[in-house]
Amino acid sequence: QVQLVESGGGLVQAGGSMRLSCVVSARTFSSYSMGWFRQAPGKERKFVAAINWSGSRTSYSDSVKGRFTISRDNAKNTVYLQMNSLKPEDTAAYYCAVRYLAGLGENGWEFDAWGQGTQVTVSS
Repeated sequence: QVQLVESGGGLVQAGGSMRLSCVVSARTFSSYSMGWFRQAPGKERKFVAAINWSGSRTSYSDSVKGRFTISRDNAKNTVYLQMNSLKPEDTAAYYCAVRYLAGLGENGWEFDAWGQGTQVTVSS
């Protein structure tokens, strides 16, 4: 069973940066697409970014495009989310997810396993 563990969350001031990591326990990690989602209190989970198996294709939500960068290191079974120019509205629990099928996904139902999440709080 695939397990995902996120880390790197915490408290940061507006305008700051933070990098999230997600380690995936899967021998076939390099064949999976990966995604990041976030959920603010009282709100639904929303797509943030996705990356294909090789890292050659990425997609972003409009709200983070130009500020966040998703990347991966297949040798380390890890996907990253570099977040720059953070805003208070970026405050949320961030979740990484794995997609077994080829191609990028942007909906939660397109992903097959999830991590427990890491909290990111951006103060104004």
